[in-house]
This record gives sequence, C-alpha cells and structure tokens, in this order.
Amino acid sequence: MTRPVYLDYNATTPVDAEVQAIISRVLRDTFGNPSSSHVYGQQAKAVVDQGRQQVADLIAAQPDEMVFTASASEANNLALLGATRAHPQQGRHIITSAVEHPSVSRPLQSLVTAGWEVTVVPVDESGLVDPDSIRQAIRPDTVLVSIMHANNEVGTIQPIEAIGAITRERSVLLHVDAAQSAGKIPVNVHLLGADLLTLAGHKFYAPKGIGALYIKEGTPLAPFLFGAAQEQGRRTGTENVAYIAGLGRAAQQARAQLDTSAAALREKRDRLHGLLLEANPDLQLNGHPEARLPNTLNVSFANISGKALLEQVNDTIAASTGSACHADNDTVSGVLGAMGLDRRRASAAVRLSVGTPTTNDDIDRAATALIRAWQTLAAK
Repeated sequence: MTRPVYLDYNATTPVDAEVQAIISRVLRDTFGNPSSSHVYGQQAKAVVDQGRQQVADLIAAQPDEMVFTASASEANNLALLGATRAHPQQGRHIITSAVEHPSVSRPLQSLVTAGWEVTVVPVDESGLVDPDSIRQAIRPDTVLVSIMHANNEVGTIQPIEAIGAITRERSVLLHVDAAQSAGKIPVNVHLLGADLLTLAGHKFYAPKGIGALYIKEGTPLAPFLFGAAQEQGRRTGTENVAYIAGLGRAAQQARAQLDTSAAALREKRDRLHGLLLEANPDLQLNGHPEARLPNTLNVSFANISGKALLEQVNDTIAASTGSACHADNDTVSGVLGAMGLDRRRASAAVRLSVGTPTTNDDIDRAATALIRAWQTLAAK
C-alpha cells in the first residue's frame, strides 16, 4: 500500500538519517552525566559543548548564549516568564501580536492574571505586523515585546529587523519565536535585534523533545524550574546528551544547505500552488505572497470545507487545516480570523507544507487528489 504524501512539515519533520545515527551512537557510547568530573562525564560534556556550538552557529550566536530545553514551548515559556520575573520593578507591560502560537499567548494570559498588562497589536490581511504599531504601543513601563519570526499556519515572515530597531532604540527586550523559521530561512540574532529567540528541533529534522533558547549576553532571565545549576542555572535538569547531539547535527546541516534547500522548497511549493490554481482559478492564497516561508502554502478552496476536503483525501495526503495544536477544532483559526478572513473563507482553508524529502511526484500526486476531491465536494 502506498503511503500518503506527507504535506505537514510545519507540524513536524521526520528525523534526518544522519541525525538518527549520531543520536544512536551517543546513546550507545556516551552515557555519562555531563556534570560528572570523570572521563565518562567529560566525554558527555564534550558532546553537549559541540551541539551548543553548532546550534549557536545556525543563528550567529555565541555558544554560551544557548540554553537547551525540552521543546520550543518550554523555551517560549522560559523567555516570557523568565524575562518578566527578572524585571518585577521595571514595568508591568508586554506587547505581542494577534497571531502568536499558544506557547506564547497562553503564558502571556497567565501573566495578565498576575497583574501584567498585555497589548495585542493587530496584523493586516496578509498576517503582517506593522512595526509602527509596535512603536506606538511601547510605553515607559514596557518590559518586553514578543513577536514570532514566521507564522506556523500561513508562513508570513514578520519584519523583525524593523521591530528590533525600535525595541533597541527604546531599551525594550525583544523575544522572537523562530520555531518555524530556523532551518528554512536565514536567522541571525544580531540582524534581527533579538534578545531572546526560540528554536524547535523537530521543525528542522531533529527529534521532538529538544529545543533551545538564545539569551543575549547580559539579558536578565529568572529560571522557573529549580534544582541544580545545569545550563548556567537557567534550566535545571541533566542534559539530554543524545538529543542535543542530534539537534547540533541538524543545525549544522541546515546551515550548510540553507540557500539550496530554501530554493528547492520554494520550487516545490510553487509547483503545487500552480497545479491547484490551474484547476481552480478561484483558489485564494492566505498569507503574504512574497514575505512567506518557502515551504508553506495556505489556500482556501471555494465553496467547500477545508476539513471535509482533507478527510476526502486522507488516504492519499497527510496535511492539516492549520496548527497541529488545534487542527481538530471545528472553530475558525485564530490566525485567519486575525487576518480578517470571513468565516466561509477561513473554514475553507488548508495548510500544505512541503519538506526536503518531498518529490515532484509527491506534488503531482497530491495536486491530483486535492483537485478531484474539491470537484467532488463542490458538485454536491
């Protein structure tokens, strides 16, 4: 039986073969605790140090600015809760956008209950934040701005460099959730102006269960887990040596292949879009037409339900209507709603995200199945 074409790379990626190999080797040969002073511990520490350097290199950071976590969600929580706890007397105001991932929006909701005030700036019809809205929202008591680099549902890339210039000018911390962008497009913490930046291993061919937070040197951050002093005291717990090695190798590969892989992803994405548009001229693109992740295609099929469409093709295509965190929910995506899409168009949306393993044959097979299913449903 032929397996369905996988078009849900924004939800998660398969683990690269070289990444699998290094994880297996470390699990077999390097079992020591990195905090131990004997030879086994120092061998493990060397693996962690190498992984830290490789991940730092991906985003142009220094290795001692990287803290490993169990996920991007944990890294986002550490950034937001840690930054605000480190500034209890300097202000009680945070700025974010209307299209953030739940691992940002929900910690911020918890801070509201603790007495913080959160300003949510809107996005335009393509999902873009206007940097001037950030400038206007900053107040004397603003401590932190948190804006994602690229949206997980529509792929829109935010003007973080312009936002970073504003936050630096006003001496406000900037947190960037780069879970979707790292490994797909260039991410340079200095050019972006980020003080804190989140990475997710399973978005660029490392395993689930490993993430990282960049913390710019000198940025105050209070831990929210307490124990021993691993990760410079910012994230306690014995390091996951094997997964750190895997994350490092994935970061190394992503950095080496970034230019060629982005071009290849864009070609596959546009091939799929072109085939669908040829058969369905009323197809509507959701997200920015240019400032968008090279692998992401979010489109609305006229007069049908996106969920029904994917159910119709589930033996041929594995995709989603939006974020994997709430894809089973029948309500309209909050991202699409924030972009001003009406309920009919939003409910007709599907997110198709390609990856490095995606072939042209996969694209053609998926397009054929989607077109046939759309024609069947539209005729009812």
